[in-house]
Amino acid sequence: MSLILLPVKKPEDGKPRLGDPQKYWKSGHSAKALAYSWQEAQRFPKEVEPVFKATRKPFSGLEPLLILPEHKVSLPGGLTASQSDIWILAKSESQLFSIAVEGKVSESFGDPINQWLCEESKGKQEMLEFLLKKLGISSNFDKTIRYQLLQRTASAVIEAERLLASHAMVIIHSFSPTN
Repeated sequence: MSLILLPVKKPEDGKPRLGDPQKYWKSGHSAKALAYSWQEAQRFPKEVEPVFKATRKPFSGLEPLLILPEHKVSLPGGLTASQSDIWILAKSESQLFSIAVEGKVSESFGDPINQWLCEESKGKQEMLEFLLKKLGISSNFDKTIRYQLLQRTASAVIEAERLLASHAMVIIHSFSPTN
């Protein structure tokens, strides 16, 4: 992955970074909804901003410094990188935050771990052990938790460690009219 970043001038500029642009860039799907919402806001969108205003320090007054669409983070054991819909480097006072954003309309967070492991492989086992260790989760955790949720949370933590950020978090930005 290149360290040289190009500015996104319109929501469609992020489309080529999608794993399968034909499949994911459609009205009613999260990739397109997120791109338009975040591009129009140029900061935190109106649905997200109140979350930070309603919380205590250090989360109140959070200000985005860098917003990257379709940000990839390599994980051990995986064939492909973990790809957050949006990744943000933000600050509040003198603290940095790593924020992974997942957009959802009607999509799930992938299979629950117990189903994901049905086709067990050395890579999957290595990945799961890494995720549990990175997130400080014991091996007797609830196996109905969704794999993608663990993966994106670990991605936020990895980027926080890499950039010496004090905090890591995941935001689920829902566009669902019912959920």
